[in-house]
Amino acid sequence: MNGVYVSRRSCRSLLVRSSALQARMVRWFLASLVLLTLSQFVQADDCLTRGSGDLGIVIERASGSVQIIDTTAMVLLKRVTGLGDLSHASAVFSRDARFAYVFGRDGGLSKIDLLCGTLVKRVVQAGNSIGGAISQDGSLVAVSNYTPGGVKVFAADSLELVADLPAQDKAGNPSKVVGLVDAPGQRFVYTLYDAGELRIADLSDPAAPLVTSYPGIGRLPYDALITPDGRYYIAGLFGEDGLALIDLWHTGKGVQRILDNYGRGEEKLPVYKMPHLEGWAIAGRHAFIPAVGRHEVLVVDRHSWKQVARIPVHGQPVFVVARPDGRQVWVNFAHPLNDTVQVIDTEQMKVVHAMQPGKGVLHMEFAPRGEHVWLSVRDLDQVQVYDTQSFQRIARLEVEKPSGIFFTARAHRTGL
Repeated sequence: MNGVYVSRRSCRSLLVRSSALQARMVRWFLASLVLLTLSQFVQADDCLTRGSGDLGIVIERASGSVQIIDTTAMVLLKRVTGLGDLSHASAVFSRDARFAYVFGRDGGLSKIDLLCGTLVKRVVQAGNSIGGAISQDGSLVAVSNYTPGGVKVFAADSLELVADLPAQDKAGNPSKVVGLVDAPGQRFVYTLYDAGELRIADLSDPAAPLVTSYPGIGRLPYDALITPDGRYYIAGLFGEDGLALIDLWHTGKGVQRILDNYGRGEEKLPVYKMPHLEGWAIAGRHAFIPAVGRHEVLVVDRHSWKQVARIPVHGQPVFVVARPDGRQVWVNFAHPLNDTVQVIDTEQMKVVHAMQPGKGVLHMEFAPRGEHVWLSVRDLDQVQVYDTQSFQRIARLEVEKPSGIFFTARAHRTGL
């Protein structure tokens, strides 16, 4: 008989060796699976497993870093570095409040994962940037630039550029862009500092932005606010008295000048730091606005947009911030009087309390329902937290040269 004869013993031996090999392969596979699973758990352990609704960030302006904070426990959670020049930084948040978008002065746009404490991506999109905004639906992040001017718009998920909106003055020279905010209708509103112009960019179709211009609104618009309902946009003017207002429900009516006669004929003081407008100074039917070059806060009726009061304060106001319920307005001041904070009662329309947290009070942020206010005190390397009823300090955090404080509650508010 031709062929190969294999004994039963040889067959059993082959089967045993095969079974042993299979067993080793199974053990190797299971061990690899365990290691992979463990590595995933280790990675997961690096991220917080919690909600992000009471998180926030504090800008460390001197070191290009931010501290992620828990606003309920009032503790520091994580520190993120490598964000560039944060000397005039601001931030907005994704719709789910997990990601912060930080706008650096060096043109850097950084996306931060608040739960993992990591820098997801950073792009340097200009030479000098002054802030930004996130669109109504959370899909677009816009950045306003000093150098080379204009606005650039990025996809929020990838930070890929989707639109470039240049800005020029009448002579065709690039213009600084300031006062950029989001508005209903997937729009961004901003002003051209050098050109004295207001623009509304409709990004409903990011591939074909529709930009409407309103020239001649006044000299040197320096900052702006949008009312919390997203209807009125108001730009402050540094080059002349008055403010410029547009009703975003009726843009065909153009830009209206308000407070045109305020301070006419009065001598202004040297301006040590430009005041900030933004959207926090709206309280009930009144807007509380820092006066440029004066030791006053202006009170404007939101129905007529006429001035109804002038409140004397400690120095030149920088931030005039309304507590969420509108009962109080907190004010900080420019150098050299920047160690003081005053509280205005909006019913009495007068200062009812003053405190001195320390030199270099740069920014204030209220808890979403207003029971606490957080202050950055740069020269003491501290963030201090105060009870807004008793005015007592209830917490103090050590933070390196803090400036802006931003809470994730902003994710659900227009203009912030």
